[in-house]
Amino acid sequence: MTEIPVIPAPLEAERRPGEPFVIGPGLRIVAGPEPDAVSTAILVAGRVGEAVGTPVAVVEEDDGSAGVIVLRLTADRTDVGLPADVDPRLADEAYRLEVSTERVVVTALAGAGLFRGVITLQQSSRPSGGGLYEVPPVHVVDHPRFSWRGLSVDLARHFFDLEQLRSVVDLMASYKLNVLHLHLTDDQGWRLEIPSRPELTAVSGTTAVGGDPGGWLTGQDYAAIVTHAASRFITVVPEIDIPGHVNAALHAYGELTPSGEPTREYTGTDVGFSRLHVDLPGTAPFLRDVLGDVAAMTPGAHVHIGGDEVLTMDAEEYRRLVHLAMAEVDAAGKVVVGWQEVATALVPDGAPADAAAPVVVQYWDEREGADDVTRAALAGADVLLSPASKVYLDMRYDASTPLGLDWAGHIEVRDSYEWEPLDVLPGVPRERVVGVEAAVWTETIRTSDDLFFLLLPRLAAVAEVAWSAPGRRGWESFAARVPAHVPRWETAGLVWYRSPQIDW
Repeated sequence: MTEIPVIPAPLEAERRPGEPFVIGPGLRIVAGPEPDAVSTAILVAGRVGEAVGTPVAVVEEDDGSAGVIVLRLTADRTDVGLPADVDPRLADEAYRLEVSTERVVVTALAGAGLFRGVITLQQSSRPSGGGLYEVPPVHVVDHPRFSWRGLSVDLARHFFDLEQLRSVVDLMASYKLNVLHLHLTDDQGWRLEIPSRPELTAVSGTTAVGGDPGGWLTGQDYAAIVTHAASRFITVVPEIDIPGHVNAALHAYGELTPSGEPTREYTGTDVGFSRLHVDLPGTAPFLRDVLGDVAAMTPGAHVHIGGDEVLTMDAEEYRRLVHLAMAEVDAAGKVVVGWQEVATALVPDGAPADAAAPVVVQYWDEREGADDVTRAALAGADVLLSPASKVYLDMRYDASTPLGLDWAGHIEVRDSYEWEPLDVLPGVPRERVVGVEAAVWTETIRTSDDLFFLLLPRLAAVAEVAWSAPGRRGWESFAARVPAHVPRWETAGLVWYRSPQIDW
């Protein structure tokens, strides 16, 4: 196992002899003309300049001199050290890092790989006094195990604004996560401005659990977080949860209720009581407007339609509503993501649905539904793994944890770390598993401190599960590496949990 305190653990990491590379005044960043190389170089220069207290130059030409960090894109896999059979989706995030006393070279096939390599370089550095940092000579070759490594953040129960989300994105980037899934709508509030349906935020954007202040992302805010995430090679996946979890929509638009009257606002935490009605004349236009607008606002390939915990609807109406939503997302040129319950609409009565569009089924509830998800995968759906007992990071660490829920049990750091994704649904073919996504629901989470206390250090553990091959990771190694990350958390002002399982 690697001696450098890098999380997630790289595929190959070897310490080399020699004096460390020194990061300090006079450092230059060398990057070619490619936009991804230039943008990564500028980001690195800004971070290093802030750390050492002096500007860092970005130049295009490499004159072979010492004291440089070279960011190099290549079309040749052998330059990165990749086997020929590595999935192209993984190859784009692959990198090779070579650190010697004189210089650092990060080589990658795409900008995402350059950025992931820079993260490894940052984690390998240590302060040496006088505003200087040292990086030991090292050779690293690395690529992720899964192409989808995500975090779902619930903005509906309690709202988190643009600046708070930027902090979440920065934390995700530091652990090579690449998907930010935003749960934007639920019974308690609607958190994204929809141009064609302004009442959703005007009426239902101001509410939250317990009567706390609400809020919402304007179109400009949403674009800003999408851009911030993209600069770190993280894709935003928006979720509009239907056909249940819709009281905020019903509160804003009475046309969505059988009586024609808006519902009351809801600030509790029960689930399963609200629903759309497929035969109401207002339902299909509502789905068309909302999902069309969200898709148009989202550069990424996916839109999440929810689909979970619809407890007061028969199976046929549920299937019709899911397919209405899927058709709108498909017409907008996006791929559907849905919680595991949508599998029942994809494969009714054990037979594949007609002309099913591409879809990702997100498995979360280990108490039921595994067979439905497996059937959907065998019929062609992709599967995203979010088993609640491992990756629902709003669960309490233990009985004494001051906030969080416990319906899926207590989840200590080791619980989030010691599990094998491909064992969760053994009937699902390996090639259908796209990745792993943690989730944090905000019924009890009101502040940034609350949020990061529940995320750290468990998010780092989940990130390693999603990135690192089984033979490259192990609990004892992780527990030995993670304490070195605390200074970075504290410099960023992030609250964290001092797990008794780790010698801090």
